[in-house]
Amino acid sequence: MNGDAAIEQLARALESDAVARDRAGGHAAEARALVRASGLLNLTTPVEFGGAGRPWRGFHRGLRRLAAADSAIAHVYAFHHLQVASVLLYGTPEQHEALLRPTVRERLFWGNALNPSDRRALALEDGDGWRIDGPKSYCSGAVGADRLVVSAWHEATQSLLIAALPADRAGVAVQHDWDAFGQKQTDSGNVLFDRVRVQPAEVLVRPGHAATPRQTLRAQLAQLVLVGLYTGLAQGALAAGLDYTRERSKPFVNSGVAKAVDDPTVQLRYGELAVLVRPAELLADHAAALVDEALAKGDALTQDDRGRVAIAVAEAKVLAHRAAVEVSSRFFELTGPGATAQRLGLDRFWRNARVHTLHDPVDQKLRDIGRHALSGRWPEPTSYS
Repeated sequence: MNGDAAIEQLARALESDAVARDRAGGHAAEARALVRASGLLNLTTPVEFGGAGRPWRGFHRGLRRLAAADSAIAHVYAFHHLQVASVLLYGTPEQHEALLRPTVRERLFWGNALNPSDRRALALEDGDGWRIDGPKSYCSGAVGADRLVVSAWHEATQSLLIAALPADRAGVAVQHDWDAFGQKQTDSGNVLFDRVRVQPAEVLVRPGHAATPRQTLRAQLAQLVLVGLYTGLAQGALAAGLDYTRERSKPFVNSGVAKAVDDPTVQLRYGELAVLVRPAELLADHAAALVDEALAKGDALTQDDRGRVAIAVAEAKVLAHRAAVEVSSRFFELTGPGATAQRLGLDRFWRNARVHTLHDPVDQKLRDIGRHALSGRWPEPTSYS
């Protein structure tokens, strides 16, 4: 089965029980098993390690389809691919071989424990290796993961250690304590590190390392994942609203039409929602294409190249954020009160969008865009920009 067909099959399977799983919350074990069985975990892994080697633009079109079906599982799926990309960006050729070939062969699921804003987990020198001690929050996909990309703060250099570890390493305790009202099955939570040993070969980034422009693309890949999830949520919400209006909505008593779909006001308002979604799709594709071009340049990537990517991703993030939050709320104004029935679960689009768009402030993206427009200054490379 090719990648596009596998994406569609997985999306349909997730749609079939998305409402029930959203209501139940908890560990997404069964949905993750579907993802693992689909073969899609290997979609972006390079061909030389046994993967499909799909570029990010193609990956993100599939991600949007999955997010429209179930944005929580799409989140877990996307963060797996982000960790694979982290290994490729930070690791050596020897680490690529040691980490990615088993990932393909054994269909390993990667989770994220690289949260640079949480500096409580500390990196401590230990002989020729390191130990990590302390908690780490907001670890998407960590519950049920086989491998983790982990960050820990090194006080002496005021910088991060980044490592790739087995999730069952002695001293690692993954807590399933995520309790937000949206994105309920992202298998997120706190990860506790109790003097966890890190071997030298497991270190992807040593503290004090000055990142190359190419390595700083990791932040843009992370932001691009959010763009894909938000755009998919907006697409899913719009499709759900249109379906409900076509099949169930009754026209307003003073509308003068027999069917809600023939109401000019309803038509106009759906037009407004459509023109929120379509630009988000186009800018998402544009940003992903620039990321692919930047990655293809390898170590020849310049600061200007990187800056152009950062602006494109920021623009796409702003539009995707707005589309997800606004469409998932405003379509209820066109469907009527029957669409609020809990059994339908249509509120999940707004709840998921509202929770996930709080990841990092969209105002800072707008500031970066405006500052660049005014002065030509590129966004400062950080873990979020």
